Amino acid sequence: MKNTRSQSSPTSGGVPMHPGVGLTRRQAIQAGAIGLLGLGMNHLSALQSLAGATGAKSAKAKSVIYIFLSGGLAQHESFDMKPDAPDNIRGEFKPIRTATPGTHICEHLPMLAQRSDKYALVRSLTHESNEHSQAHHIMLTGRSEIPIGFDPSKPKNTDWPSIASLAAASLKPVNNLPPALVLPDKIVHRTGRTIPGQFGGMMGTRADPWFLEMSPYHPIHYGAYPQYLFHHETGLQKDDGLRFQAPYLSLPEGLTLDRVASRVGLRDQLEKQVAAYDKLAGDEQLDRHRELAISLLTDPKTREAFSLDRADPKSLDRYGRNSFGWSLLMARRLITSGVKLVQVNLGNNEAWDTHQNAFPNLKNFLLPPMDQAVSALLDDLSASGELDETLIVMAGEFGRTPKISTLPKAKGAGRDHWGAVQSVLLAGGGVRGGAVVGSSDKIGGHPASDPQRPENLASTIYNALGISREATWQDFGGRPHYLYQGEPIKGLV
Repeated sequence: MKNTRSQSSPTSGGVPMHPGVGLTRRQAIQAGAIGLLGLGMNHLSALQSLAGATGAKSAKAKSVIYIFLSGGLAQHESFDMKPDAPDNIRGEFKPIRTATPGTHICEHLPMLAQRSDKYALVRSLTHESNEHSQAHHIMLTGRSEIPIGFDPSKPKNTDWPSIASLAAASLKPVNNLPPALVLPDKIVHRTGRTIPGQFGGMMGTRADPWFLEMSPYHPIHYGAYPQYLFHHETGLQKDDGLRFQAPYLSLPEGLTLDRVASRVGLRDQLEKQVAAYDKLAGDEQLDRHRELAISLLTDPKTREAFSLDRADPKSLDRYGRNSFGWSLLMARRLITSGVKLVQVNLGNNEAWDTHQNAFPNLKNFLLPPMDQAVSALLDDLSASGELDETLIVMAGEFGRTPKISTLPKAKGAGRDHWGAVQSVLLAGGGVRGGAVVGSSDKIGGHPASDPQRPENLASTIYNALGISREATWQDFGGRPHYLYQGEPIKGLV
């Protein structure tokens, strides 16, 4: 849970609320208390973010893995190819048959082509934004309306809450794990700005989802390191300094479980010392953080979910020994251990933003590790019988333009941002394998039939999690808002 970049957050009574930056006295005490439990500073933001997960209702035994392709996957180069379109639209890749008669996808997704009976495609998801930050906000919150006061350069407390935040606030934890979390990193632009839409927004920073930050911030290159690391302009990159670091949850040397109790007692004393001076809200939630931290340390089952070093080498080989494979294998283990929703950001720094050299970069660096890792996830969950109770969703913030373009000074052709239509993959959770919902027009530019909105996709996720259609959340002013802003996508089951 390494905190390489922190969210820009509102202030409370003039006190900065940036996790890890400009710590208040109270936050410093909390950080010290976490250290007493044997957890490092890299766990602080994750434990703080659990503060808002309250008011859960009973849910079905369902879970969701939301695979997010930051940057925007080109529909023409993946799941909605247009081989009969003119040269400046269809692109360089060829379609191949899938296991579903009449359905074709990109030649560089051969493993997913063989497994089309396990997933459905929605080829008509649409919204109005072609700007990265707005589109991220739309697809990560499930709300097409851009909120008043929206700032593309930073998250604000006027943003809509993320899907992960709303799920965490609506569901009960299982096996001492949070109901929802995000891995392996926050989505941070190469300029250092944190993309809005990932956080608690109007619900407050205490409703931020738990971020398992296992992948270091690396703004100068992209993709599934080590072997698929690349730069959009210059191609293959090498960086021996990149490490995928699963959170270390074992006790430090010399600290036994018996001694944990005494350290907790010392932590209690520290809390009492500042209680007379600091009456900020949230003590009950912070107590819950402490309980969860101890549980993660002492419960073998929950510790196991975070330990990729104990994973079967054959599983690592099937998923791929790279950041895409490790991320989805971690998500699969967490779902099995009791987490209800895991959002997997598959690709740092808008890695799928293929403005230039799109065809070689997709062919050599982006599509192969995604194809392998998602296919392994489908196989694993299917073999264990968990796919029926686990909904997998894969989408980006938007699609790409129908026409191929070459930006000034760009090396090689690509496609620009396009919110009007994108393709979304859904599998498991009762989804009918081989189904295709909606269609795009002849050039893949706009929906031609059965258009779907981000609200429909979010409702599909909430429905899979067993969240009531009447569920609400409250903003800072205590005003209630419905989670469901649309109907679940029809035609998937």
